[in-house]
Amino acid sequence: MDAASTLSDPEPARTTAAATPTPARPAETPAPLPLPATSGLRGVARRLAGYLRPRAGTLVTAVVLFFASSALDPLVPALFKWLLDNGFKPDVAFPLWAVPVVIVGLFAIRGALAFGGAYLFARATADAVLGLRSDLIGAVMRADASLFSHLSPGVAAHRVITDPNNAVGSLGGALTSVLRDGTTVLALFAYLLYLNWWLTLVSLLTIPLLAIVVRKVQTRVLEVSGRTYESQVRLIGIVDDIARAWRVVRTFDAGAFEHARFAAEARRLRQATMKTTTAGALMTPLTQLVASAGVAVIVTVALMEAARGGATVGDFVAFVTTLLMTISPLRHLTDVTQPIVGGLVQARACFELMDTPAEPDPGTVEIARARGEIRFEHVDVVYPGSERPALRGVDLDIAPGRTIALVGPSGAGKTTVINALLGFVAPSAGRILIDGIELQALRKASLRRQFAAVSQDIVLFDGSIAQNVAYAQAMDHERVDRCLEAAHLRDFVRALPEGAETRIGTNGSRLSGGQRQRLAIARALYKDASVWIFDEATSALDSESEQVVQASIDRWRREKALIVIAHRLSTVRRADVIYVLGDGRVLESGRHETLMAQGGLYAGMVRAQVVA
Repeated sequence: MDAASTLSDPEPARTTAAATPTPARPAETPAPLPLPATSGLRGVARRLAGYLRPRAGTLVTAVVLFFASSALDPLVPALFKWLLDNGFKPDVAFPLWAVPVVIVGLFAIRGALAFGGAYLFARATADAVLGLRSDLIGAVMRADASLFSHLSPGVAAHRVITDPNNAVGSLGGALTSVLRDGTTVLALFAYLLYLNWWLTLVSLLTIPLLAIVVRKVQTRVLEVSGRTYESQVRLIGIVDDIARAWRVVRTFDAGAFEHARFAAEARRLRQATMKTTTAGALMTPLTQLVASAGVAVIVTVALMEAARGGATVGDFVAFVTTLLMTISPLRHLTDVTQPIVGGLVQARACFELMDTPAEPDPGTVEIARARGEIRFEHVDVVYPGSERPALRGVDLDIAPGRTIALVGPSGAGKTTVINALLGFVAPSAGRILIDGIELQALRKASLRRQFAAVSQDIVLFDGSIAQNVAYAQAMDHERVDRCLEAAHLRDFVRALPEGAETRIGTNGSRLSGGQRQRLAIARALYKDASVWIFDEATSALDSESEQVVQASIDRWRREKALIVIAHRLSTVRRADVIYVLGDGRVLESGRHETLMAQGGLYAGMVRAQVVA
């Protein structure tokens, strides 16, 4: 058994189905909910309600419990009325012990019902947050590459994790208050009508004035809440820059500069937050002022009626007590404007991310395992917004079991070749074939399963060494060990107290540059793809480690198609074909000896490195 089969141990079913087109599988990630035609925060609210619709039964039960709890509120003033009208009469006898029992029991039952409603409502909103987060991360993973050119990792994490929780939490808390306090107000209002319908109708005269006040303040809250959120996102971006680039910040002694940049944005956020808080805080005193005027009129009229003998003391106390009991829930209802608007602003940001255009995937064909025969036929690539093509009439031929190298100065088009091959950019002219199938006809997932890439920009995950090697695949510890050995990393790993189970930190922060690169190579070896891409994969290794890794790669070159990009030309000497790129064109091609004999661009690059 050769080294390739020992390391890769491919599944027989995959090898026998090589390059056989199969129908495309249905997408596993659900598409985001469609944006309703209604624009603005009202449309956002309706769309957000779609995440609560599957929990309608739980919500209905919560509403019933809230109503049941609120229905008990009028019993308190009714009890006081009965006590005042009957409790002080000598001819009416009742057990005094029953009074505290009834009062405490009444509040205990009310509290239990309110707790049940709040718990069920919180459960429904938590499920909604989970669904919203799931759709958001699905949208990020499907998004076109252009999204990541302006969305920083920190802001993306905030949008996916924090915004859904804040949006649904704010709206859920506000709706809980509306249900709890709104039902209380309705129950108390019904009892007021029962006690004195005329006075109750008089109290409604303040409602139009209250509506005007609420509308004015709500408009202001909406305006400043949007500014606050935008400033918060910018501040998160600054912190993300500082955390990711801390080495650069310290190397350039830019601590004071970054602190000043942070402080300036933090001050803007503080100003915006104060404006939002001020606008929201105005709601309560203004509404209370309007309501107090109505209460003053009603109490005065009630006193006049009582003076004429039109009502008993119990009637007066019950009416005034019930009226005063409505003030607290009404105040809470006026306080919900700010969290509702703030929640909708954050929900709108979530849906904007969710509606980011997905990566185009027009292909319908799948291949289980490609042979690795790749052809570029007169390929042109023009990036969006660029007038100058990145590739112009490129022809490449990559055969299974052969190694090709791409060399050339920076900006020559080497990375664009890889991007086109992986489907990250589509050719504007010409075509790319793999095993005779045009790349555009393949589903992106099927295409990318055929490649294992190691780039100079190493990306690792905050897990163990073994988890990074077997990333997204079934764990085979023996195979992990063989891949670590092939990447010249096994001795280092075995010397660690926890071995391959050692956690490597964020993006491999606990490893050296060379160790990170070798770990990425081990991950590529573990994938056992048909085509391996090494884009400056040995750039961070010393000469001895580079030779060991190069020798390990050479052991499997007859089984794989290898694409090597390197500025260090000693790495590409043994390639079967070397393509020299310049200005997006293939300027020279051939083996190392042939190109040296031609004395062209490649030979000049080799001599320059030797002299250096």
